Amino acid sequence: NLGILWSERGEIKTAQTFLESAETLYNQYMKENGNPPLDPNEHFMAEEEKLKDQERSKRFEKAYTHTLYYLAQVYQHLEMIEKAAEYCHTTLKRQLEYSGYYPVEWALNAATLSQYYLTKQCFMESRHCLAAANVIFSQAGQAPSAEDNETEQDQQDLRQRKAEIARCWIKYCLTLLQSARKLLEDNIGELDPDRQSELKAQRKKEEDEKEKGRKKAVLFGTSDLCDSILATEEKVSCLYPLDFQEAREVFLVGQNYVNEAKEFFQFDGYVTDHIEIIQDHSALFKVLAFFEEDYERRCKMHKRRVDMLEPMYVDLNPQYYLLITRQLQFELADTYYEMMDLKVAIGNRLEELDSHTIKKINSLAQLAVKYYELFLDSLRNPDRIFPEKLEDDVLRPAMVAKFHIARLYGKLITSDGKKQLENMQTSLEYYTFLVDYCEKHPEAVQAIETELELSKEMVGLLPTRMERLRAKLSPFT
Repeated sequence: NLGILWSERGEIKTAQTFLESAETLYNQYMKENGNPPLDPNEHFMAEEEKLKDQERSKRFEKAYTHTLYYLAQVYQHLEMIEKAAEYCHTTLKRQLEYSGYYPVEWALNAATLSQYYLTKQCFMESRHCLAAANVIFSQAGQAPSAEDNETEQDQQDLRQRKAEIARCWIKYCLTLLQSARKLLEDNIGELDPDRQSELKAQRKKEEDEKEKGRKKAVLFGTSDLCDSILATEEKVSCLYPLDFQEAREVFLVGQNYVNEAKEFFQFDGYVTDHIEIIQDHSALFKVLAFFEEDYERRCKMHKRRVDMLEPMYVDLNPQYYLLITRQLQFELADTYYEMMDLKVAIGNRLEELDSHTIKKINSLAQLAVKYYELFLDSLRNPDRIFPEKLEDDVLRPAMVAKFHIARLYGKLITSDGKKQLENMQTSLEYYTFLVDYCEKHPEAVQAIETELELSKEMVGLLPTRMERLRAKLSPFT
């Protein structure tokens, strides 16, 4: 109780001392004695009212669970994250064992804990927490009948909690896919088939031992609960997806939870939450496209991203949502950029570029430029002047935007020589900006090493190419 008192006063270190000694006392007592002690209230009870051992034990264990619950909070405050997670897990486990919990609160805490396991790439534990959250939440989520005392507000709260758990599931699916992508990509960000075969063989070997070993450590609940949790877990893998089929299965689970979360977090009333869910949906498509080998189908996936992001961007007021507006501008630019790259790759396979493909490449390149420019414009001051020195948080995106615009102007296809020269000139200006900026601010180099190296190369090459083109255009002067 002293631990709780001090923690509510914000004296976290003092609370830690009392709570840890309470924990030690419990462990020591159980080791030396093992029988449940008298409950404090029993000192004031008549002999015949005294508690049975079973009830004493229940109260004693409840007090210990409470101690662990507060210790988890204390460790969280002290940023001892690993320890906080461990205590949170034990608390949740004990609450189930001793039936001392409110289903909604328990489910939300388990879903929150799953996000910690995600940061540690412990996908099996993360999935277990989320599956348990679903099962326990359903105990509270059964639709109440009309005569129940549930108010409209209670119903609203339940819907919100359900949507919050769904968002944790979205993060699980997205993180699993993104982590698999990191393992499988080569140095230009494409799928590496050799690595894929190697990981598939390795997985076959490891699968059985791993599953057996880790399962024991994390299971929640009694046997019937375990069965329900297991059934929920089986709907989604906790292993890295290694090909399109496996990735698609994880993607579809994520997409279902996107739809569930969107039902509650609607654009009207929950702008920020709604947009974040849509951005996650877009990210799910992006990472699924990585696993797709067919360029045309990959292009269609990116088009889906544009279709979901553009309408939101149009409806947003940058005055109130500047940060989100910038994120959307950059993501839209990046998506059009990827689509343009894919169309170029498709074009390269043709014997000869047809006018339709040329038109498509140019149109996608121009849309990418448009959104990169909008993003860069948002960094200008009220007098429309671009900052001399960029803030750390926008330095890399701004430089990448400049670099990509330079590259996009180089990709535009035109038969008009003069237009081609103009495009090369614009391209050169953007590459030069990067090189000059890094000379003035050497501390920026680290953030954009690859882009800077390529920009220097282009600043060296482009003037010669432009000279050649000029000579070709004016042979008679």
